[in-house]
Amino acid sequence: MPTVGEIEQALFELAPRECAQDWDNVGFLVGRRDREVRKVLVALDITEDVIEEAVRWGADLIVSHHPVIFHGQKSVTDRDVTGGRVLRLIEGGLSAICMHTNLDCAEGGVNDVLARALGIEKPEGFTSVGVGRCGCLEEPRVLPEFVRFVSKTLDCNGVRYAGAGKPVYRVAVGGGACGEFQDAAIYAGCDTFVTADLSYHQFVDAKAKGINLIDAGHFPTEDLVCGPVMAFLKKRFPNLSVQKSASHKEAIQYYVEGE
Repeated sequence: MPTVGEIEQALFELAPRECAQDWDNVGFLVGRRDREVRKVLVALDITEDVIEEAVRWGADLIVSHHPVIFHGQKSVTDRDVTGGRVLRLIEGGLSAICMHTNLDCAEGGVNDVLARALGIEKPEGFTSVGVGRCGCLEEPRVLPEFVRFVSKTLDCNGVRYAGAGKPVYRVAVGGGACGEFQDAAIYAGCDTFVTADLSYHQFVDAKAKGINLIDAGHFPTEDLVCGPVMAFLKKRFPNLSVQKSASHKEAIQYYVEGE
């Protein structure tokens, strides 16, 4: 059976370490590198529920998109959320490998998967750091219709959007919090930008800037990548048992009057 270190090395072939942004924390973050792995749980985040699910299933390793240790961690105790999670991983005999901005940029990674799901043909990069993809739809669509399509395709709990009075045809996507690339999407000639975690003022200025904005949520725009990661691991290590977390869902809920 492969070791944690061997699986990390393979995942860096899928999403090279050098593609990660300087501030990021990717790769093997918790556990023993030489431990043999039989079961891998794949999830967008390593939460308490995901850890307990992995323990119940008897997993040896969790592979996630978001790093379980992100900012400088000066201690590992149960006095803070990150420390508590790391402790539970160790107590449960679990290792953790996290592929973040390197998987955002990778060919076949987060943004390629998102672009394909939304019907973008021949997606290409549009930012200097490799995050995001843009391209054209098969044919133009009116904005409300496209918003419904995005919501259904990504299984969103809710979608925030603002129109610029344009049909949807040349679309940019940025999985997760990519609002900082709005101007790059405009410069790339896009009429629509699908991403997450946009600010109020970005919506207010959308019409003046001439771009339709669709905030489909952080989880829905990134969770799609779990499938390709699972497929990669199964193909590379046929003897591994790999499954996606069933406990990890969209954390943000939307209240609708009358429900």
